[in-house]
Amino acid sequence: MKINIKKISELSGFSPATVSNALNNKRGVNRETAEQIIRIAREHGYITESKIKSIRVVSYRDSGEVFAESPFFSSLLESVADESRKQGYETTLLNLYRRKPNYEEQLSSLLSDTSSAILLVGTELSEEDALPFYETSAPLVLLDCNFDGLPFHSVLMDNVRSVYRAVNYLIEQGHRSIGYLRGSVRIRNFQCRERGFFLAMQKAGIPVEDKYIMDVQPSIIGSHDCMNRLLDEGVELPTAFFADNDMIALGAMQALQNHGYRIPEDISIIGFDDITFSKVFSPGLTTVRVHTKELGKLAVRRLIELIKKPQRIKVCTQLCTDLVLRGSVAARNAEE
Repeated sequence: MKINIKKISELSGFSPATVSNALNNKRGVNRETAEQIIRIAREHGYITESKIKSIRVVSYRDSGEVFAESPFFSSLLESVADESRKQGYETTLLNLYRRKPNYEEQLSSLLSDTSSAILLVGTELSEEDALPFYETSAPLVLLDCNFDGLPFHSVLMDNVRSVYRAVNYLIEQGHRSIGYLRGSVRIRNFQCRERGFFLAMQKAGIPVEDKYIMDVQPSIIGSHDCMNRLLDEGVELPTAFFADNDMIALGAMQALQNHGYRIPEDISIIGFDDITFSKVFSPGLTTVRVHTKELGKLAVRRLIELIKKPQRIKVCTQLCTDLVLRGSVAARNAEE
């Protein structure tokens, strides 16, 4: 028997009117009901993924602090839009703010939309808030994030190994007193970078001293102000820092220089992202280069694969990074 709305009604237990409203993304159907109906419609061939011709790029924001000022995200979103256009898919951008009063309404509308696939930029997404996205029946790829206990189709950079290499480079340059400029907003990427930091120190047999772990805001101005305050208070400094991102590293460098510290002669610093400012700052910032354009392209291509052929087995793709050596790191003598 050819599948139709009447048959879907019988299979789901919902009225034909409810089924029709759910399939046409009309108001009045709650998210759980709509998702159940859509799942049945897909399983029985009423909805074919090849009909999807648009991609909804969802930029999830919690505090929004990690997105502030950073050119990383504008470059990432630009590469997503370019690749979607090349592949023949219309792209729309939705900024989804977790702390806005209409968040639940926006989320419900998004997840019950059968006409678009979802590319979710989950940089500020927590595992708890990721659950509704995990349960959606729409084709979805999570970009710049993943969770150990909640597997998604996802594309992100290899944070742990990238930071391990960066900190290990400091160790190879003779540093034994190494600090961590830790972003005060603990997004998933930062948590993984912290893991890489501790792993490198543990592997080298170097103890991590709490006094050298300093929480700062994840922006140039925020990091600058936090470091200024710490320096005014007379904080003890290590010989080198790894920073969660370039914005933190650059703000801290400016504050250190304003207090008379020479970089890299007195203190070495490594960042993460390789944003444009890192090249023009004096000295140039040694950093981890993320291949942002390739990251966006790969996420779009992965999503299109799911549109054309849904897959139950989740695949997490991690892109390797490069350590870019510039002038912000100097070798230390063993006796220093």
